Amino acid sequence: MKPRALITGVTGQDGWYLRELLEGKGYEVYGWRRDECDVTDPEQVRVAVQQAQPNEIYHLAAQSHVGESEGAVQETRRVNVQGTENLLRSSQREVPEARFFFASSCHVFGDTTETPQKETTPFHPVNPYGASKLEATLRVRAARQAGLFAVNGFLYNHESPRRGENFVTQKICRGAAAIAAGQSQELRLGDTSMRRDWSDARDIVRGMWLSLQVEQPDDYILASGEAHTVQEVVEIAFVTAGLDWEKHVVRDQQFDRSADPACLVGDPSKARAVLDWEPKKGFRELIVEMTRAAQRALT
Repeated sequence: MKPRALITGVTGQDGWYLRELLEGKGYEVYGWRRDECDVTDPEQVRVAVQQAQPNEIYHLAAQSHVGESEGAVQETRRVNVQGTENLLRSSQREVPEARFFFASSCHVFGDTTETPQKETTPFHPVNPYGASKLEATLRVRAARQAGLFAVNGFLYNHESPRRGENFVTQKICRGAAAIAAGQSQELRLGDTSMRRDWSDARDIVRGMWLSLQVEQPDDYILASGEAHTVQEVVEIAFVTAGLDWEKHVVRDQQFDRSADPACLVGDPSKARAVLDWEPKKGFRELIVEMTRAAQRALT
């Protein structure tokens, strides 16, 4: 019998690549779109889990944009915390032997003084998104202590050609492509000195899968271990598009965030040692791929 997997948030960037990965490994995949099952509705979640009877559950559905969370605190918490709690309870009741992965976030570490961050780094979120992910993370840990094979994956920034344009990497890559195509004249950005740990989304979902294949459940940081600035993204994207970024990029303070961690860089040593996982695609290669994909989309 084929193994069965249930993915919430299946139409998002990570859900898309995870489905592709699992189907390639012979899984029967069940996926929820937001209009098919509302994770904040406990009965809908229970019925969906009961019908799917999955061996593995990947909980990716979330209000996942940090900036947007600041203007919708209650909704962010309702989706990210209550949605996770509903899925955990349904898993414990309907499929107690299933393995559960939760897509947590580097933003749970927030205003940390420890760099790079490890699984043992103290939590100190500084925005509603990070706070909601932390609360959900602790509920996953409680479910693990109660006997569920439950894993938290602390995901750092991860991108791909499928990334939404409300994320800065894709905004930059598509902006450069549009200017090169004569469809735009400038790209307005906030603080480009911000440093982030960026990986390829396809590497990250491979880590998700690996985390459920080991004997014991645990928490893992999935990250590249390298920090790059937004400015580096700008320069790579514009060079790829054949442009001088200084002629087109405009600094605009309206895009600055009021509460944003200065530098989050993950230490993936544990994932490397226990899961035999490490990123395959580097930062520059990823940004070049995204820019070229944006250019192809305009032709």
